[in-house]
Order: sequence, then C-alpha cells, then structure tokens
Amino acid sequence: MKVKRIAKLSLGDRLYLPSILSGMIVTFKHIFRKKDTIQYPEQEHRFGDRYRGVPALVKDQEGREKCVACYMCQFVCPPLAISIEAAEYPAGHRLHQIEKYPEKFDINMLRCIYCGLCEEVCPEEAIFMSRTYAVVGRSRALMIFNKEKLYEIGGTRQDDIRKWAPEHKGPDSRSHLDGKDLAARAAHAPGH
Repeated sequence: MKVKRIAKLSLGDRLYLPSILSGMIVTFKHIFRKKDTIQYPEQEHRFGDRYRGVPALVKDQEGREKCVACYMCQFVCPPLAISIEAAEYPAGHRLHQIEKYPEKFDINMLRCIYCGLCEEVCPEEAIFMSRTYAVVGRSRALMIFNKEKLYEIGGTRQDDIRKWAPEHKGPDSRSHLDGKDLAARAAHAPGH
C-alpha cells in the first residue's frame, strides 16, 4: 500500500539543524537541575511504606517457626515460585499432633513476581514482603532461597496473637491424641 505525503518537507526540516538544536537546549536545561542519581551501594534508595521487596519467613518473639506448612502460599503463587514439603513434629515434641512445620520451604527468586499474594493469604502471618531489594546470585541454584535463607532475611516479628499462650489453651480434657488412641477411647466409651 502506498502512503501519500500530506505536505512537502520544508528546508529547515530537511537540514535537521533545528531538531538538533532543540535537543541540545533540552540537554543543557537538565545539566543544571538536581540529579536523581544515588551512589549505590554507599547510598541506598528509600522506598515508600507500601514497597514490596523479597518475600521472607519470620519467627515469633520466642524463636518458634510461625509457618505451619498449610500450602496456601504455594497454592496462590501465580508463577509457582514457592515449593513446600511438610513434616510432623517428632512424637516427643510438645506440638506433636497439633500442627506440622515446613521441612522444606523454597522460593525461586527467578520466578517470583513480588505480587505479595503469599503474604495476603498466610493465615499465620508467617511470610512477609521484606524491605530487601538487592537480590543477586552467580548461578540459578543460588537464586532458589531455602528456608534458612528466608528466615535470615525475615528475622523475628512480634506476634500479637500468641496462639500458644496458656490463656489461649483449651481445657486439659481436650487433648490431642493419635488416631489409634482416639479409636481405642471410642471403642471403650459408654454406649458402645
């Protein structure tokens, strides 16, 4: 298809000098303005309150893992960057038969899009978008952050819920038993 020219180019348009001069004027105007450049890494950029950096796991003020491996963050993650493997606490542990923990919790930072959905969906407030923005790695394997690295970034956060506090614990008669013990109790209960 042939395109028709609306008007002929003037002599000034054909010489390109007026365009070059107008570009130079814009350049000279910017020379004397305040610079937006910072001297990174000596100076760090200050982000706003709503900035979402690297996702990180946190522990409560007593050093306990807040994550219960519910898989909600893994399920909601759009690029499938989160990978969790759950495990039960050992039989002698005080949290045995109450909840599980993440034996493996990995976030592939090459896939993460920093959307914050993992933080929004977490029922235990165990994952947060940190203020960290410098994420580097010399290989793909180093860009997969494991549980230890995520706790190192997240650190400790004050837990106002304190779900394991004595005042939130139910009566002693409501204990958590293994399935075999529950079946045995049910078999010996009156009415059977």
